[in-house]
Parts: sequence; C-alpha cells; structure tokens
Amino acid sequence: MIATQPVTAPPTAPATRLAWLDALRGIGAMAVVAEHMLPWLMPSLRPYWFNLGMYGVLVFFLVSGYIIPVSLEGRGDVRAFWISRLFRLYPLYLLVIAVVLVLAVWVPVRPAVPRHASAVAAHLSMLLDVVHVGGVADPMWTLSYEMVFYLLVTALFVGGVHRRSGMLAIAFGIVAVCAGLVLSAPLLPGHWPAIAACAVFVAGIACLITGRLRTLAAYTLGAMALVLLVFGSFVPWFGAAILAVMFTGTAIQRWERGTGGLTPVVAAALLVAVAPVWSIQAGWWWVQPDVWITTIALAGATFAAGMALRGRRVPGVLTWLGLISYSVYLLHHPLLRYLNVLAGDLGTLPAAAQASVTLGYLAVLLTLSWLTHRYVEAPGQRLGRRITRRRSSAQPRDIPVPG
Repeated sequence: MIATQPVTAPPTAPATRLAWLDALRGIGAMAVVAEHMLPWLMPSLRPYWFNLGMYGVLVFFLVSGYIIPVSLEGRGDVRAFWISRLFRLYPLYLLVIAVVLVLAVWVPVRPAVPRHASAVAAHLSMLLDVVHVGGVADPMWTLSYEMVFYLLVTALFVGGVHRRSGMLAIAFGIVAVCAGLVLSAPLLPGHWPAIAACAVFVAGIACLITGRLRTLAAYTLGAMALVLLVFGSFVPWFGAAILAVMFTGTAIQRWERGTGGLTPVVAAALLVAVAPVWSIQAGWWWVQPDVWITTIALAGATFAAGMALRGRRVPGVLTWLGLISYSVYLLHHPLLRYLNVLAGDLGTLPAAAQASVTLGYLAVLLTLSWLTHRYVEAPGQRLGRRITRRRSSAQPRDIPVPG
C-alpha cells in the first residue's frame, strides 16, 4: 500500500542525526507488512480500532515531508536532487515490475492494472494513483504521492518560495475538506491523463537534469502535479490530505530550525482529521472518524517520539529495517500473493502453524529485501552519486533567492 525512501543526508546534517528517521522508516515498513500479512496469515491479530497500513503510510509521509525539502535545499542543486531520486527509486521499482510481469504466466497481474498503453505510461512516470491506474504491485500507489511531492517541492524551490511549508500544509488540508464535499470520482477520466502526464514528466525531468528550460519545466511539472492530484486521483480528498501530511512534516522541520511555528502543524492536522467526515468518498472502515483520527494520532505520536528520542542510541535492528525499508515495501505484497497461491488460505490453520508460516514468510522477505538492497538499491545509488559528482563539478548550484 505505501512507501517512503531514505535520502542522502544533506551536508549540514551528520548521518548519526538521521538514524531516528531510519528507525521510523523501519517501523512504518513493518506496519504496512503487518496490515497486508495478518488477514491472510493470522487474522485474529489484525486490529480494527486503527489501520496498521495507514499508520505506516502516514509515518512514511511525515518522514518524507521532513527530510526531502532539506535534501534539496542542502544540495542547492535541482539536477543533483533529481539524479539522486531517479537512481534511488527506479532500479528496484523496475526490477519488481519485471519480476511480476514474468511471473504473470503463473499469477496473473492484478485486475486493477489496465491492459492498455496507459498502464505503461503510468508506471514509467510513477504517477499511478493520480492518473487512476493500479500498480502491478499494490503498494506502488503511494509512490504517486511521493512523486507529486517531489515535483511540487522542486517548483517551490525554483520559485524561491519553498519555505512557506506551514501555509501549504493548511492549504492542502482545506483542499482535502472541499474536495471531499464535492468530488466523488476523478474529473479527468479515461486513459489519456496517464499518457499525457508521462510525456510531460519525461520531457520535464530531462529539462531539470540538463538545465535547458529548467524554470519552465519545474513550473509545468508542479502545475501538472497539482491538477492530477485534485482532478485525476482515485480519491481526490485523500490525495490532498496526503500532501497536507507531507507539508506538515516539512513545517515541523521548519519549526525545529526556528524558521516557523507549530500553529500550521496543528491546523493542518485538524483539517486532515476532519477531511473524510463529510466526504462523498468515505465508505471504508478505516476512514470512519474514530479509526481515522486514532490512526493519525498514533502516527503523529510515533513521529514525535522519534524526534524526542533522537539524541539516544537507536536500536540497530530498527535502523537496519529502515535501510532496507524500500525493498521491504515493494517486495512484501507480491511475495504474499505468491505464498497465497502456493499454500491457499492459511487463516484456518492452528495458531502454532500460523505463527510458523508467518515467521518463515518474514524471514524470506527480510532476506530478499537485504539482497535487493545490497545488489540493486545500493549500486543504483552509488551510480547516481558518481553521475552527480561528474556533472556538478562542471555546473553551478541552483540556489534561489530566499522566499
């Protein structure tokens, strides 16, 4: 269902100061795994007073909001930022897509994926959810909002208004409430949004990396991201709420640095909490007010606890889980599907057998995730850094006038 990706620490932030963020990623990743795993393997343990998966997603999005703008501002270089993001996200993402497609001769691709060129376009841009296209692996939908956030942050940075995070968090919270009141489906239906968005995305990213028409490309991509978020998402209010959460994470970082207050954080949190209350699209159990607000509160409390304890030693297992969290996130759901096809319904097994299968699944998942991190993710990141260094040595940094 969801995911967030570790980023290279900005030059002013020692890696040790970011260990708590890795720990939060580890917690978030395992919460999402539990949400998908428990109904199949140990249904009696699944909680319904809050949503484990959404809890993990919200933790991920708060972490992204907190660190991604700092990464861009610390680099001061749009080109380096995007090369880093592309080589961070795409190697494993493309590998998972390839594996799922190859194994489709055994386990068919999810019905949510259209058998149309728009599916290829949506996967290429990662803008899946905001062009109403299902991913070949269910958790890929969250990458859509990560990508929208990157595009918006880039446009804000180029425009020199990237420090107005609190206002943006509130604005997206208001959009979430209003969209819920009036929108019940995407206003940009059909296959063409995915194809058009992919064309703009590829051309725009090329401009950001090469430097040609960079300002125009940043603004165009940012505008496209906004339009798709509100008018192309499966659930418009939800997409806006996610962006409100991410900019809330950025506002917390501004407050920590002394460049912003906590009032926007509180206001945005309240808006996100009430967004589904009167929404037309709010028929799921996990967006009922008691469950939704409890989930938000737990995610916020987890992030706050991480901040409060960041000066202490972080357990190594949590930082390790954070290190491999992207692999865990993308691999766990396909692996569950294959296990289900092989073994059938395991929810009726005796408790001891359920526990044994669960532990075996987790052992395989974590082993595979460590291998893909080591042999796919890490080499991709190193290659991205080498390309960045070569290009940056001959190019000036893109530092905007502060806004």
